[in-house]
Amino acid sequence: MTIVLPLILLGLFLAFGMPIAFALGISGSIGILLFNGWDSFLGIIQTTPYDSVKSFIMSAIPMFILMASFMTVSGIMKDLFAAAYNWLGKLPGGLAIATVFAGALMGAVSGSSQASAAAMAKAAAPEMRKYNYNTALTMGVISISGTLAVMIPPSIILILYGILTETGVGSLLIAGIIPGIITALGYIFVIVFMVKMKPELAPKISIELTFKEKLESLKNVWPMLLIILAVIGGIYSGFVTATEAGALGAFITLIVIILMRRINFKKFGVALNDTIRSTTMIMTIIIGAHIFSYFLTMTQVTQQLVLAIEGLEVSRYIILIIIILIYLILGFFMDQIAILILTLPLTFPIIISLGFDPIWFGILVAKTVEVGLVTPPVGMNIFVATGAAGVKTAEGFKGVKWFVITDLFILLLLILLPFITLWLPGLMMSQ
Repeated sequence: MTIVLPLILLGLFLAFGMPIAFALGISGSIGILLFNGWDSFLGIIQTTPYDSVKSFIMSAIPMFILMASFMTVSGIMKDLFAAAYNWLGKLPGGLAIATVFAGALMGAVSGSSQASAAAMAKAAAPEMRKYNYNTALTMGVISISGTLAVMIPPSIILILYGILTETGVGSLLIAGIIPGIITALGYIFVIVFMVKMKPELAPKISIELTFKEKLESLKNVWPMLLIILAVIGGIYSGFVTATEAGALGAFITLIVIILMRRINFKKFGVALNDTIRSTTMIMTIIIGAHIFSYFLTMTQVTQQLVLAIEGLEVSRYIILIIIILIYLILGFFMDQIAILILTLPLTFPIIISLGFDPIWFGILVAKTVEVGLVTPPVGMNIFVATGAAGVKTAEGFKGVKWFVITDLFILLLLILLPFITLWLPGLMMSQ
């Protein structure tokens, strides 16, 4: 009963809409009280809030969020989309393709899928509406393009995975580059396919620009390229750690938007406020999850589960597929950060005991997170994008169907061909 009751309470708390941080913390606290008594409970409650978030590497999270906030309030995202539109607008579904391209670059500097989706909804949705693009396609493209920030560095999800599993964050971020590019190309293929099958989804645009005018539109893209070079180049070269890259990226972004005169005290305050809100939410979830993990450790549920799965007389790949399916199913109902914090203490020891590469598994988990961000009923990117664009949520879910199928295909490809993920980290380690 001391094991089952906290698990039942956790399920009930989540079912009735209690924030995941408090659901984990309260149910875990009750479990510790029942299992080890007041002395153990008080000792854990006194130390856990500080010990859970005091790690230096944890500072990478607010720094990358701050960088994304600076990019959003300064309007650089709109410049990026405008440049992509000038170069790609005449192609079939050109505005949608431009949105994917902009989403990939936005992901390379923000690390936050919600920030990316919100920024693109404000920049891309009005233009696509202006040229009579199908609403479902518009919101589907914007929502799915935001998920590229999960895979393309600097990904908050991959940083959090590295912290929770003590896997090299720099290697994880570099490992996400090729899968992220493949994913973006997959989205573009879907757009072209859909428009070829139904041309009315994306009416052809008559835009006549000279090559010189196209080149001039790139003049406002240099801040994005500079920040990408600083962050990814710094990590890959070893000049900065992943944690330091977040601070460097935020600082360079601030300097750039000051020089461009894109920020004032009001916008600076908005960026700080957004960063504080997002960071507080993530850190609170981490604290609650650590309390719950103490309860699991005391009951030895994790150890027993690992032993039970290791004892199964099936291929280790069957076990891997089962774990991936669990992540996909959980993504339908739970916040992605909460899923990682809640499940990794259980799944990661199993993966390591089976001899799988922790970096490769991190990318697979990140891919399941991409799917969860656009699938009902949670589908956070759908809610963010449709809310920012003033469109019904149902249109967003309707528009992502083929993109989700593509994501699942790419997930299978990454499972079957691990070298896609591990090639770049291997080069970095060999230097």
